[in-house]
Amino acid sequence: QVQLVESGGGLVQPGGSLRLSCAASGSIFRLITMGWYRQVPGKQRELVARISSIGDTKYAESVLGRFNISRDNAKNTVYLKMNSLKPEDTAVYYCNGGGSLRLRGDYWGQGTQVTVSG
Repeated sequence: QVQLVESGGGLVQPGGSLRLSCAASGSIFRLITMGWYRQVPGKQRELVARISSIGDTKYAESVLGRFNISRDNAKNTVYLKMNSLKPEDTAVYYCNGGGSLRLRGDYWGQGTQVTVSG
């Protein structure tokens, strides 16, 4: 089993940048696909990006070219670098582990709030 803890959220101005981190427990981290999702009240939790154990990636159309997902298997950590942030990016961002590039996995973090002012 994998335990996930997100960090790095906060308040940022439109056009600014943030980097989220997701720290994972467990020795299987390097073997599993990871992802980032986001959710706002009244809406479905939606895919942001996913990354396989070997670094293949998938992005939502809304963030393509602005966000970058990466991982450091030596640190058991996955990152989401968010650039050119827009007010519509405001959401709680969740880390996800397992599954594949097509499907979300079994493990979730507690979420971290990202607020883009303006």
